[in-house]
Amino acid sequence: MNNPLRQLGQLGQSIWYDNLNRELLQSGEMKRMIEEDGVTGVTSNPSIFEKAISGSKIYDNHLHELVDEGDDVYGIYEGLAVEDIRQAADLLVPVFEKTSGGDGYVSLEVSPDLAYDPEGTLDQVRHLFKLVDRKNLMIKVPATKEGVTAVKVLIAEGININVTLIFSLEQYRNTAAAYLEGLDSWISSGGDPAAVASVASFFVSRVDTLVDERLGEIPYPEMRSTATNLMGKAAVANAKIAYSLYKELFHGEQFAS
Repeated sequence: MNNPLRQLGQLGQSIWYDNLNRELLQSGEMKRMIEEDGVTGVTSNPSIFEKAISGSKIYDNHLHELVDEGDDVYGIYEGLAVEDIRQAADLLVPVFEKTSGGDGYVSLEVSPDLAYDPEGTLDQVRHLFKLVDRKNLMIKVPATKEGVTAVKVLIAEGININVTLIFSLEQYRNTAAAYLEGLDSWISSGGDPAAVASVASFFVSRVDTLVDERLGEIPYPEMRSTATNLMGKAAVANAKIAYSLYKELFHGEQFAS
């Protein structure tokens, strides 16, 4: 039987697994998903790590070591997360090399506390990118106004960025502009454009969750049928328009050079 994930890969889609924990890594399941299911990337976030660390004893020995070393709460989290990120990145190296850096990344997110702190974001991203020390690492930065400001600087420094929590077309356009400006600065300073990668993580399901709730609150009987028919459609429509913007920005004369 054909693996549907493999079939998606044949259609040009990259399958990124939005989960990471040490049990997946140590059991060999992550390696199997990459080799057999065609998973070509892994993403993580603080919530995923919180669930992994609190829901398993597999981290206990490492956690006690970090406590004994005198690390604070963030230092302990960072030590546990970075170890998992490094292992996942190493497993994805064959994908990274086969695609010449076009795929095979693992994402690690900055602290949510820095969402509106551009300078703090810059400092932490630089720190994490150096600490993990893997070419196929992407650092997740939220698409707040402050986060996008930081993204432009980080791309200009040759750091791979996954801009996350993009919900609107305005956010996507701002993110793309920051990436292009950062890339232009990187090239102007002698950087290789193929050596820095970026992803715009455009959310879908959460948009429908909000819009459908609003549609369900419409009080007018004559509009309920129309409102019901629109449920579950706003997010896909939003994503389609975002994709048209992507094609306009990255497949035209402006980006060709």
